[in-house]
Amino acid sequence: MADTSDIRNGLCIRYNSDIYKIIEFLHVKPGKGPAFVRTKLKSVTTGKVIDNTFPSGRKLDDVRVETHKYQFLYPEGDTFHFMHTETYDQITLEKQSLDAPGLLKEGEVVSVLINSEDSMPLSVDMPASVILEVTHTEPGVKGNTATNATKPATVESGAIVNVPLFINEGDKIKVETAKGTYKERVKE
Repeated sequence: MADTSDIRNGLCIRYNSDIYKIIEFLHVKPGKGPAFVRTKLKSVTTGKVIDNTFPSGRKLDDVRVETHKYQFLYPEGDTFHFMHTETYDQITLEKQSLDAPGLLKEGEVVSVLINSEDSMPLSVDMPASVILEVTHTEPGVKGNTATNATKPATVESGAIVNVPLFINEGDKIKVETAKGTYKERVKE
């Protein structure tokens, strides 16, 4: 059993007869009244995100998880195939258990949370950022840089990311996986 002081990003808890992963939290101590913890919980079975507030000191039923490194092999419809990097065991996961499936390219190594009790995969933690090649984008219009102008670009995984006007096809860019936003251009 854990309580609200143990809450951190990535903690898996059993709540309302489902398993949720905490993706955001904020400890709040108002001037009047008791402290509480405001959280965003993502269901590992459905992918649905809910907001919830726990009173400070409340007991939580945490789920013991193990983290293993898996390599992404290929997508097949709404399922994604992964291979354990050490044992070469293969697993398939549903699209909703991934945080950013559009930014996943073949060969990418991710962390998979596995329930210690029944060895079932719960969710996939992407790296903080990924490097992807731009496969299609319109050329930037010269002189259109009065503000932070951006344009849509399709990357090798098929996702569309807004990039600055100086990015061209064939450039490699670093994309932040949590928000799906452009970070920087990568020189080789």
